[in-house]
Amino acid sequence: MNVRRDNTRQLILDTGHRLIAARGFAGVGLAEILADAQVPKGSFYHYFGSKEQYGQTLLQGYFDTCVLQLDQLFDDPAVPARQRLLRYWQHWLSAHDEGCDGRRCLVVKLSAEVADLSDAMRVTLRDGTERVIGRIARCIAAGRTDGSLCVVDPVATARTLYSLWLGASLLAKLHRNSDALREAMVATLVILDP
Repeated sequence: MNVRRDNTRQLILDTGHRLIAARGFAGVGLAEILADAQVPKGSFYHYFGSKEQYGQTLLQGYFDTCVLQLDQLFDDPAVPARQRLLRYWQHWLSAHDEGCDGRRCLVVKLSAEVADLSDAMRVTLRDGTERVIGRIARCIAAGRTDGSLCVVDPVATARTLYSLWLGASLLAKLHRNSDALREAMVATLVILDP
């Protein structure tokens, strides 16, 4: 594969991620993405058939990165699974406290917006979140095995926790503080009480 072409494709994706995470999918036009990336319009259509296809590719890449990071965090058998899970939630809280406030999280930013705009992007978001929930469930199941958790249903618990944190992230954006995320951490500690 041509490295220059691959770099151009990634530059378009990285630029779009930054802009879309800040202002939403509909709030950013292709012309703006391409101007910011300093890439001609023809290059965009070489890699992506439409803005919708671009959005799907952006989301798939986002989830690939998330899942890779989760695998690295959760697949450390030297650390009890409960502790691995709490590191994940603490990272989520810390990212907000450091000024992230959801600007990098495409799930928080785009879920409600694209669910009505694009069924293809909705499915990509749905499938990506299921991958994340699956990783959380797998870590919860490992906690049952290592004795650090007494959760009855790892999948239902993973879904509940992920929903809790997504909702808390939305409230944090609305209130422009991390109170809801801190409350989510308290609830998470109760749910994961050994």
